[in-house]
Amino acid sequence: MKKIIVSFSLFFALTAFVSAQNFGSKITKKGAVSLSEMKKKMGSKKEMTTKVTAKIEDVCQKKGCWMNLVDNKGNKIRVTFKDYAFFMPKDAAGKTAIVEGIAMVDETSIADLKEYAKDAGKTKEDIAKIREPKRELVFEASGVILK
Repeated sequence: MKKIIVSFSLFFALTAFVSAQNFGSKITKKGAVSLSEMKKKMGSKKEMTTKVTAKIEDVCQKKGCWMNLVDNKGNKIRVTFKDYAFFMPKDAAGKTAIVEGIAMVDETSIADLKEYAKDAGKTKEDIAKIREPKRELVFEASGVILK
């Protein structure tokens, strides 16, 4: 009976380990909020250290160097990784991420917007339509948990 209990315990421990991966700095899920709650807390601040959880909408298909998160209310945010120190798996879309780092209001240049669109596989026509920089809420993650 002891062997069965030990086997089940080991199985569940391995399942938990495999089902969540850490990237960058090791973080925990404690204190993570939704994108809409983060936006509320941020208010008119230009920058805020926080932890957010949301579904991954898409990931850079070149190297995994950015991802877009979306919550169930349609709020979206682009996440890049601190010091370009780590990347996400290119097949992470549809999974849930917990990201810890800095949310900030920033202006994304036309060149960067076009590069993001290219990395996301947008058409040449869609990329050509990008003609103005975009002031937006972005996120620089120091650590990510992928579930």
